Amino acid sequence: MLRPLAVILSLISIAPALFATQIDPAHQLIISVRDQKVMLLENGAMVTTYPVSTSKFGLGDFLGRMTTPLGYLMVAQKIGDNAPVGAVFHNRRFTGEILTPNAPGRDPVITRIIWLRGLEAQNAHAFYRCIYIHGTPQEKTIGRPASYGCIRMKSSDIAALYNQVPLGAIVQIIPDRLPKVPKASPARSSNTMTVQVEKSNAQERLASPSTSGSLTVEQMRMAGALAAERLKSQARKAQPVLNKGTAMVQNNPRA
Repeated sequence: MLRPLAVILSLISIAPALFATQIDPAHQLIISVRDQKVMLLENGAMVTTYPVSTSKFGLGDFLGRMTTPLGYLMVAQKIGDNAPVGAVFHNRRFTGEILTPNAPGRDPVITRIIWLRGLEAQNAHAFYRCIYIHGTPQEKTIGRPASYGCIRMKSSDIAALYNQVPLGAIVQIIPDRLPKVPKASPARSSNTMTVQVEKSNAQERLASPSTSGSLTVEQMRMAGALAAERLKSQARKAQPVLNKGTAMVQNNPRA
């Protein structure tokens, strides 16, 4: 999988003027026709997967055919920023209509559009054939081939994926199962980091006086304990030390 992608990227680097959008190899989608799933990867690690629906007419990139192309493609355009979930698009324009999942008798493109451009000879017509990753109201068909060439998703899933995938991301459509890929490490939440920073700042405030010159209760307790210890030490030093002979006389009851 990595070697063919490297070849594709090298060919793109030779003729960058042919691509208006810069390739982003750090983000990748792998769509499995067999599994009817899409996997999102970042820097080679799996982030998540979603169920999809590819073409019910089979595979290929033939003009005039409603088939799903295979191979490497890229995210060329994203359409639907801030559109409501269920928004109906006609010719990539929001019509103002909003559909709920499994609305009867309707099968338009809804919610979001991720427009794909082919990077190989076997999918060179994909952009002009308007091959999208998009939402569908026919969510009951997700998980099996049912589209007219595009990759369909549930509205909630395409809305989430849309925000995770940048322009230029690599998209690979394969006939086989999804590959085994290690999961991405979970990102540390900002709340956890904030708590740790606040804890560190609190420890620093306990360790030193505040900028106003006042002491905390804990600091005053520590200072009092240290002062008492110093007084005991000074008292021990002030007591006269008897020589050995005098001490023996004082301790002898017969003297």
